[in-house]
Amino acid sequence: MPTSAHELPLEMVRNRPELVPTILRTVFGLDILGEPSITSESFADLNPAELRCDATVLFDTRDKRAHGVIVESQQRFDGGKQYSWPAYIALLRLRHKCGATLLVLCPDENSARRCAAPIDMGHPNWVLEPLTVHPGMLPPITDPDEAARMPELAVLSAPAHADGPHAKDVVSAVAAAIDTLTGDTGPLYHDYLRTLLSDAARKLLEDTVKTAGYEWQSDFAKKHIAEGLAEGRAEGRAEGRAEGEAIGEARFLLRILKNRGITVPDEVRERITSCTDTDQLERWGDRALVIDRAEQLFD
Repeated sequence: MPTSAHELPLEMVRNRPELVPTILRTVFGLDILGEPSITSESFADLNPAELRCDATVLFDTRDKRAHGVIVESQQRFDGGKQYSWPAYIALLRLRHKCGATLLVLCPDENSARRCAAPIDMGHPNWVLEPLTVHPGMLPPITDPDEAARMPELAVLSAPAHADGPHAKDVVSAVAAAIDTLTGDTGPLYHDYLRTLLSDAARKLLEDTVKTAGYEWQSDFAKKHIAEGLAEGRAEGRAEGRAEGEAIGEARFLLRILKNRGITVPDEVRERITSCTDTDQLERWGDRALVIDRAEQLFD
């Protein structure tokens, strides 16, 4: 099962495809014309193997398909990607008859630098240079209104700036942005953010919530931000980080089951959400992809 650290940035792209052109314009100065939309991430044109990238965003203008962007989430360097990434680009270009770009989302500067290594295709002057991004390359979002317009960008950039000179404004803005989200998106983003913030940044988040006088709008924010953060800190910083990771894994496991149309009885849901062993949750996640009933997770 992909970890929450791998999957959450992709979930943000799927929820808001506008995040991709925003990153490309902000970090690389690339302007892509057209309206972005999510499309199939599977390339089944190859036989016998199927190639499946993490996410694909297509840009359409009024007259034609203008461009495509392959979005990959890469937690660490993987030499095998030097062969699959060019194939993704070529197949996307073949399928949609348009230009294509590769954007790789990385958690830190080291992984972004290694994943950006040029890929020599062997043909003269044909070299693919992946566009890699880590949170430190994104600007700090300090305006709550701006954060509310693009919550995903605020969440992605916050860990890199929550300990810097704009820390207080960054934390206040990202908390307000999460408060605008509906359904299970708010809890997912919040749990993901909590696992990445430093101890000092998490404390700042707690203090900001308690002293800012902000009136939280969503039920999730009232319960888990305004009240739950202080309680979580009292349980210990290290323990809180591990717990946040387990919560994130549990939420993704339940999401897989939901998307596959599998009914989850209360006793199964309770066993999943009460599990604090991330390795066990990942094993259940692997089974969730192939089972027919939720109870078979525990076979």
